[in-house]
Amino acid sequence: MRQNDSLTSLVLSLALFFSLSLSFSQGVLSNISSITDLGGFDPVWLFLVVGGVMFVLGFAGCIGALRENSFLLKFFSVFLGIIFFLELTTGVLAFVFKDWIKDQLKFFINNNIRAYRDDIDLQNLIDFTQEYWECCGAFGPEDWNLNIYFNCTDTNLSREKCGVPFSCCTKDPAEDVINTQCGYDIRAKADSEQKTFIYTKGCVPQFEKWLQENLTVVAGIFIGIALLQIFGICLAQNLLSDIEAVRESCLFT
Repeated sequence: MRQNDSLTSLVLSLALFFSLSLSFSQGVLSNISSITDLGGFDPVWLFLVVGGVMFVLGFAGCIGALRENSFLLKFFSVFLGIIFFLELTTGVLAFVFKDWIKDQLKFFINNNIRAYRDDIDLQNLIDFTQEYWECCGAFGPEDWNLNIYFNCTDTNLSREKCGVPFSCCTKDPAEDVINTQCGYDIRAKADSEQKTFIYTKGCVPQFEKWLQENLTVVAGIFIGIALLQIFGICLAQNLLSDIEAVRESCLFT
């Protein structure tokens, strides 16, 4: 049973690692470093490192169980414990510095808005986010003034001037075809009229609202992941104990 669990972990780790490598090598979210404020660090590498760590842990657990290798099992157990501790620390820090995280989320969304037309993957990500959360901009439609195509300045000659992307528009159940021009000139109208056609709430407040409404589900997922990690550590330690017990019995026979 332990060998099967370790093999499953290895297969999943390999799949994650190589799928991430393949995805990023093809340019998916290739411009993500340009919309983050991480001193030139490309977050894509973070995903690759996470995939690599999972691969190494899965490999150590698999080979350690198959070959009954104490060193690999200890390595698997210790590093799984470190990951659990880091996750716990991250959760505590996220709660303590929630205002800073909120500011970073605003910064991230606003940078996405500036680069909306620069990358098709980024554009699809923003549209999906605004449609799913039923929001527009970081804190409201006026955030789209940051984009050179949607701002209301006199120098803007774009047809999308004073508008918003179609993903900001409220959906009419009777319409089967998406009207990609529904947001044109909408911000030139009064606020009361805008509410009829577009979402006026920002994505940051909508995300906070969703998180509060689904706090039990989110907490359950994280607790489930933590329990699985603890279970893996316990299995590794149990197997280590069995191996050491067998070796000790062999010494006295």
